[in-house]
Amino acid sequence: MSDTGVPAGKVAAVVTSLEMFAPPASRPAPEGLRLSLRQVEQPAPGWFRALYRKVGENWLWYTRLMMSDAALCAIIHDPRVEVYVLMRDAEEAGLLELDFRIPGECEVSFFGVTQELIGAGAARWLMNHALARAWSRPVRRVWVHTCTFDHPAALAFYLRSGFRPYAREIEIVDDPRLTGVLPRTAAPHIPLIE
Repeated sequence: MSDTGVPAGKVAAVVTSLEMFAPPASRPAPEGLRLSLRQVEQPAPGWFRALYRKVGENWLWYTRLMMSDAALCAIIHDPRVEVYVLMRDAEEAGLLELDFRIPGECEVSFFGVTQELIGAGAARWLMNHALARAWSRPVRRVWVHTCTFDHPAALAFYLRSGFRPYAREIEIVDDPRLTGVLPRTAAPHIPLIE
């Protein structure tokens, strides 16, 4: 076993990639959640970043916050990329991005619900819709990745949803709370080391 230190100002995460090759059985979601899913065609970059931050700030989602508008729009305006907002009544409460740019595949690029909905069954509801949408296209593989910055139950959730792990890697990056991309108060479960 070897030890590898992580320099001050950096954060390290274990990233697990998971995949499935056939639609799984749908897992029932709780009744009465008052949820709906709305596809957003040609999302404005500012709107996208605000929802991305609302859903992912506590899990250190930062990559899309660092992109220029042109780079972000090149992804989210691509006709092979679908962006959805999870609505709870009139409130934006989750983000789903499905990427079909690789022929025969769908990457669940971003998937998450706001803090208030964690543990309420909303993620299960959203995953059911995500997988139904992904498998409605001519794909042979659907995949997703998660990391140790995500909610502690994220990996188990993906496994229960029918995904199987196929790769693991360690990612070391500048801490986005120290670079100013995210506030220093983001992701309090991950210690700041300056």
